[in-house]
Amino acid sequence: MRFPQIQISKTDIQMDYSITKPLQRIQQPQADLSISQPAAKVEINTTNARLNINMDQMWRDLGMKPVGEFIKEYAQMGRQEMLKGMSRRMGEGRQMMMSAGKEQGRSTIQNLAKQSHGPERPGPYNIKFIPSIGSVKVNITPGTTDINIQQNEPKIAVKVNKPQMDFTYGKVSGEMMVRPAVQIDVVG
Repeated sequence: MRFPQIQISKTDIQMDYSITKPLQRIQQPQADLSISQPAAKVEINTTNARLNINMDQMWRDLGMKPVGEFIKEYAQMGRQEMLKGMSRRMGEGRQMMMSAGKEQGRSTIQNLAKQSHGPERPGPYNIKFIPSIGSVKVNITPGTTDINIQQNEPKIAVKVNKPQMDFTYGKVSGEMMVRPAVQIDVVG
């Protein structure tokens, strides 16, 4: 015996979708930035250095003296030599007076001449440095430098700008091309 059979067939749905994508634009404007740097104040105070060089003693050692000193020196030397000469002549006069009348005659004068004008022995020899060491006096007064710096902080102003956004919504639309169906048939 034959039993009837059920035959089921189905048709799937077919859709045609149309999609418009969403669009989003974000733009970030740059921040407004203002920077200024005030100049630092620099103050410099100096005192000059002083250099004093005294070469008076060096010039004296070299024989170069002021005219007034030469005059005083030569006047003093002349006075000393005059006193020595007077003393020598007084001594010679005394010798002549003491020997007068003792029948010595010429021998007294000859002896006096030998004492005054005999050969001079050379003095001690030694090396002398001209100008003498330390004859130039140097005096240095150092200068000073005071530096004062007043720094100024930079001035920074920032204005942040909001982002600019533009948004377009997406869209999905669909159209059914084939409708779904279920077909049931009984065979037999």
